[in-house]
Amino acid sequence: MQISHNAVVLVADGRKSLFLRNEGDATHPNLVVERAVEQINPSDGEQKTDHAGRSSSSVGGGHNSMAEVDFHQQEEDRFAADTAALLKKRALANDYDQLFVVAPPRTLGELRKHYHSEVSARLSGELDKDLTGHPIDQIEKALQAA
Repeated sequence: MQISHNAVVLVADGRKSLFLRNEGDATHPNLVVERAVEQINPSDGEQKTDHAGRSSSSVGGGHNSMAEVDFHQQEEDRFAADTAALLKKRALANDYDQLFVVAPPRTLGELRKHYHSEVSARLSGELDKDLTGHPIDQIEKALQAA
């Protein structure tokens, strides 16, 4: 992937996002952290206080289990939606012309659901990898290799 000078690179997963700006050029990227956001999101089991509920059905007299909610996944999805809202705000403020997004497949899918048309218009590339825990030089290499 060719990341042009001044392009924004978002590296995200369901709990952390790094907003990077390329201060180098397409041949020699130099990604610099502009903003890092991390959300505390305990495991689903730590967030639950009870088992799934049951409901009685007057038709046939049976009992049905109610679907269990995955609170951890809900928070990850909410974090992705909030990140997309921040991308929208920055796009509408003309803060970037080109955007590259690096995220694991599930997060990437959730981000896409919430992209504003201005974000989509500036989106120049996506990479479906989880690189949030990697150093900047490895992120640069992964982008160059993609």
